[in-house]
Amino acid sequence: MVRTSMTLMLVAAGAFAASGEELRTAQPLPELKGEYLSGREAVLPRDAHGKVTLLLLGFSYKSRFAVEEYTKHFRADFDGNAKVTFYEIPMIGGMARLGKWFIDSGMRRGTPKADQENVITVYGGTDVWKKALGVKSEEWAYLVLLDPEGNIAWRQGGLFAETKYKELAARVKQLSEK
Repeated sequence: MVRTSMTLMLVAAGAFAASGEELRTAQPLPELKGEYLSGREAVLPRDAHGKVTLLLLGFSYKSRFAVEEYTKHFRADFDGNAKVTFYEIPMIGGMARLGKWFIDSGMRRGTPKADQENVITVYGGTDVWKKALGVKSEEWAYLVLLDPEGNIAWRQGGLFAETKYKELAARVKQLSEK
């Protein structure tokens, strides 16, 4: 079962990679599969349907600092808004995939149970997503904002910057007030 799921994910990632294009605003987010820290299967953009959704992707342990800083600000501004959600998405590739159990259990221990449905781990296919996001540094956070239909409304990569965050927050408010 796990082998079949991984094979299907890699086939889908291969088709996505064949396009060779970076993600653009107004296009639908290509399917991204992973697992919530709670253990449930995660499929984006399906799971985000109907909400304005911020995806915070990180490609290394160091990227978590930028991801967490953006998340802290985002939660402060939008936690009470039922039309808005977010997902922190550690993208884990290479040999680290062999440590899935250890990595996931460590993240579960460090994440309150109430927040485990906001963290999606993705193992494999990272090169495809790095290309699609135009990754310049694995220490950065890569932010993708989805409209309620799962289309990309805004995207950015980098360390936390107040000006970038204000631009993101304004776009979230605009989309959630529709």
